[in-house]
Formats: sequence, structure tokens, C-alpha cells
Amino acid sequence: MRMYDIIVKKRDGGELTKAEIDFFVEGYTKGDIPDYQASALTMAIYFQGMTPEETATLTQAMVDSGETIDLSAIEGHKVDKHSTGGVGDKVTFIVGPLVASVGVPVAKMSGRGLGHTGGTLDKLESVKGLEIEMSKEKFIENVNTHKLAVAGQTGNLAPADKKLYALRDVTGTVDSLPLIAGSIMSKKLASGADSIVLDVKTGSGAFMKTLEDSEALAREMVNIGNNLGRTTVAVISDMNQPLGFEVGNANEIKEAARILQGENVEDLRRLSLELASHMTVLAEVFNSYEEASEALEANLENGKAFQSLRTLIESQGGDVSMIDDLDRLPKAAYEIEVNADQDGFVSAIDAESIGIAAMYLGAGRATKDDVINHGVGITLKKKIGDEVKAGEPLVVLLSDEKNPTASIDKVKESYTITNEKVEKPTLIHNIIK
Repeated sequence: MRMYDIIVKKRDGGELTKAEIDFFVEGYTKGDIPDYQASALTMAIYFQGMTPEETATLTQAMVDSGETIDLSAIEGHKVDKHSTGGVGDKVTFIVGPLVASVGVPVAKMSGRGLGHTGGTLDKLESVKGLEIEMSKEKFIENVNTHKLAVAGQTGNLAPADKKLYALRDVTGTVDSLPLIAGSIMSKKLASGADSIVLDVKTGSGAFMKTLEDSEALAREMVNIGNNLGRTTVAVISDMNQPLGFEVGNANEIKEAARILQGENVEDLRRLSLELASHMTVLAEVFNSYEEASEALEANLENGKAFQSLRTLIESQGGDVSMIDDLDRLPKAAYEIEVNADQDGFVSAIDAESIGIAAMYLGAGRATKDDVINHGVGITLKKKIGDEVKAGEPLVVLLSDEKNPTASIDKVKESYTITNEKVEKPTLIHNIIK
């Protein structure tokens, strides 16, 4: 088999066989196939696309290129959740305890963030003493005992994906649906869950800016999961403005804890219940979405879901008093209001710009070596559809700087205020199974 023939076949619109895809992935991962040939193939895929069978085969080959996590020692049906990323997305801290509260095991492998705020692990480390590095044995024991654990990704998962992504990043082939879907799903499948619920974001703060593109990506990922024997559901959710009112690290943990204590931040609560309901139905704990939603909502009200969060914190060495008294979480030195310049209605918020403003404060990383400041962030006071008067705060910056000019300018740039009232955006656009 020659790499040249595989490139030409895909360039001319042919469908690659399993043997050809396996040959490419194995050879490229080992270093036997040079970058210039791999980039020629990814460019051919960019223009010609791949069939669902090719995409599933490519994903499985990337899974097989490294270690896989064996969760068979965990009792019950393991369901994982993956978000394609957004601003103010603290859903894991609500959905994990919610799903665990009805007895479904949640074995969550998460990463650190590079961008506007920290990743799941960085946010959790706002709680003093909380350990996210643990042995596989301890991780499995925690899930079996408490139904919930969140840990850093261990092992060499999908090394072919890491190598291919770095190549795509510098050759203009990142925006290929089969390659994006395969990249995301290879890591999820290697993580060992039985079923997967995907939260695919759409809008200004999402990787996919249009609903059409978001739905296309969701379909690719659902096809991969189902083709490879993992029941997969995708929820298309809106990211034309930050989710909830908090963007940062400690303040996002605080907002998640308040939802679990029964507070109603409408978009955040609704999306969390949506995702958790699909997860518990996939785990076959409930027969229908409606039955699941009712039971989960009851656990938000009766304190069981909040108790699951407390147990997670305590079982991983965290100071649970910081969850019982949220004012003990890290805080910034200053609270700085950014006010509206005119009367009107908020008609748009560039979610990505809000995220960048938070990063300027120190809530995220511009490079891998940057240190997260857990106490800083942004609290939104106005969202799309809200009326605002000149001089009223749009956001409050939680800052350790007295005059964070770059963040102030970025926030002002992100808000659009008009004379006409607009409708609040649709939160959940579609469910793809």
C-alpha cells in the first residue's frame, strides 16, 4: 500500500477502505508517513469530505492509536457529556451532581482550559484542597461509592488526533466536518463511556457560528458514536450570549452551586435539566425524557443534587465549607461596573468578546504557561432582550486591577443596544439522535 495512491484516491472523490485509513493513521502516528503527505490527504478530505463509514473508521483508528480507559469496573451504565465549548459554560458542575443524584455513574475526565476562562479542572480548583489528579483505582472507587468523580485525563489518549490536529492547525484544514467530529469523538470514545450526550453550541460564542453548521457537526458526531456502538444524542444549544450570568472560575462554581440549591437562572437551569434528562434516559434509569426531567427537577428542589456536589468536593479532598458558604470562594479585589452609554434594549452580545474580556482580567490563559486567577471574572447584569437605561451597569468586572481598561473596552464593544426590543434567543434549537 502506498500513501501516494491513498491521497490520489481521496483527491478524486473515492471512498477509502478501512485498510487504507488504518495504514495512514498508524503510519502517521509512528512517523513513517511525512507531514507533507498527511497534509495532502487532509486537504483532499477538506474538499471531498468523507462518508459516515469513513469518518467512523478514521475515528476508531485514532482511538486505537493510543491507550483507552477501561471503566468496566464501574457498576452501571456510564454516560459521558461533552460540550463543544462556550462562554460561562459551567453545566458540568450542575449536570454531574444531578445525574449522580438518581444513581447514574458519572466518570468525568476533563481538561484544562486554553482561552477565555479555565477548563473544568481549573474551575474546580477554585475550591481549596480539591484534588483532580488521582489513581485509576481511586477514581473507580469514588464513582462506585459516590456515583461521581471528576479527574484530569490520564494516559496517552488518541495520540493520532493530537498529531493530526497540530498539522491541521497550520495547513488550513481545521474546518473540515469529518476531521472536527473525528477529533472530538476519538477522545470521548477512548474515555470509556457506554453512551454520550453532546452539547453542541451555536452562535457568536461558539466554534460553529451558524445553526446549519452546528447541526451538521452534531450529525457527524452522532453518526460516529452510533456507528461505533455508543448510543449518542446531541443537543444544539445557543451561545449567542454567555450561559447564565457568571463568566470566570470561582464565580461560575458559585452560580452552579446556587442552581443546585434551587435557584432559577433560567437558561442555565433549563439546559442542565435537558442534558441530564437525556443522560439518564440513555442510562435506562427512566423510560422517557418527561419522567427523567420530573425526577431531576425534584432533586434540584429537595437538596439531593446539591448533596451530590458536596460529596464530590469532600471525596476529592476539597474544603466543603466553601460550598456551604459560597462567600468563602476566591474573590477579586475590586468590583467595577461597566455602564450603558444610552437608553434602549440589549439586542446582541458578542459572547466571544465577553470571554476575551474575562481572559484579560486573568480568568483564562493566552498561553499554556499562564496561571489562572480564580477570583476574577465577569458578572453580567443585562442579557439579550433586557431594557437598559444610560448609566445602568451592563456587567460588573471582578478585577484585581483598579482600572482594567482593556476589559472595559472589550465589554463595551461586545454589547449592542438598540431602540427596538428584541426577543430573547431560543436556548435549545434541536435534538439530534
